[in-house]
Amino acid sequence: MDLLFWADNILRPLKYNRSAMTAVERLKRLERLLEVTRNLGAALDLEPFLQSVISVACEMTESETASILELDEGGQTLHFLAVPFFHREILRGMQVPVDGSIAGWTIQNAQPVIIPDTAADKRHFREADRQSGFSTRNLLAVPILFRGQPVGVLEAVNKASAHYTEDDLTILETLASLAALSLRNAALEQRIRTFHDEMAELDRLKNNFIAITSHELRTPLGLILGHATFLREQLEGVHHDQLDTIIRNATRLKDIIENLANVDNYETGAARVRQRSVSVARIVEEVVESYQPDAAKKGVVLRANVGKNDLPVEADGGKIAVALGNLVKNAIIFTNKGGHVFVTAEPVPGYVKVSVVDDGIGIPSKDLPRIFERFFQVESHLTRRHGGMGLGLSVAKVMIEMHGGRIWAESVEGKGSNFTFLLPINSEQASAAQRVFLP
Repeated sequence: MDLLFWADNILRPLKYNRSAMTAVERLKRLERLLEVTRNLGAALDLEPFLQSVISVACEMTESETASILELDEGGQTLHFLAVPFFHREILRGMQVPVDGSIAGWTIQNAQPVIIPDTAADKRHFREADRQSGFSTRNLLAVPILFRGQPVGVLEAVNKASAHYTEDDLTILETLASLAALSLRNAALEQRIRTFHDEMAELDRLKNNFIAITSHELRTPLGLILGHATFLREQLEGVHHDQLDTIIRNATRLKDIIENLANVDNYETGAARVRQRSVSVARIVEEVVESYQPDAAKKGVVLRANVGKNDLPVEADGGKIAVALGNLVKNAIIFTNKGGHVFVTAEPVPGYVKVSVVDDGIGIPSKDLPRIFERFFQVESHLTRRHGGMGLGLSVAKVMIEMHGGRIWAESVEGKGSNFTFLLPINSEQASAAQRVFLP
């Protein structure tokens, strides 16, 4: 919402208020209120802005003092949120009862009130005067409303001349509307900060869980694999099917643990890229060859096309192989029997471009932006058929970005997917890429 347009509408009653004010006086008041509105638009901190509101309230209503009270969460008391500096220490900690105060009456009725003589009004909360040594003679209070609900009260106290007028009431209601927006903004900011803190704590707990789980499972799983493999070699033709099942499933667990460890190492900064000159063409060929048994078992044709160039880059070959392996494995999993998976690699200026293309089931457009998130799975946990923990693509992303590269996906549901990454050819190009591939 444009604040100046909003201010023009909220201040309109002042423009046409038929009072004793001259045109010059009305113009000055409008200019002063507009200045306060601009301060709200400048996103000042809550306390300075509310202090400016009560200062302007005093100035424009010719009052001795003014204050803002906020309704506490229980709805039974109010506390002073903004008071003049000379009352700050005394009034800041004071609780004003809703039942038994003019501010409370204003809250309960969501209506303004003008008290020409507080001494004659039983609703006046005299404890504030007693503790502050202040004498309240007359008072104007207006509710601070947000979406029709009172959240606080703006009060002006001791008008210097005569009594509070309808003009004063309009001014205070306008300032109360500005205070309501400021209070609401502050509440939203606090909720956002709390949410961010909670998310950070959840992320910390998740990372700790990942680190502990991957560490604690490695040793027993290694023993299971080692002994199962030893037994298979020793027991010629005996129980091979059962031992193969143990080895196959233990290997799957090992892959999951390695993925967990890779993500944790990247998040904690423990991962390191050990760069040397490697051939991307050779990595592609080796990865494709290693996944041929999986493709054949699924009835999927898996092919590679890397041309005649070795496609040399400065990189950690093991990490690139992990990234590419996860992409190939993912493509095989989500391609139906009789389908195809093609892996291509080619040079582009400053980079090597690698693509994994399949004609599988594809990815819904609504899920495409999230597929590289950790643990994200396109399938519901109740209906999923393809297994996995949703870590493979996030690990691939981590491995490529550690080299200063970029990875992305294109997909049409029901027709297939294309996962592509760009790998800088050397560290100089990787540094340049960091300035281009902004998160």
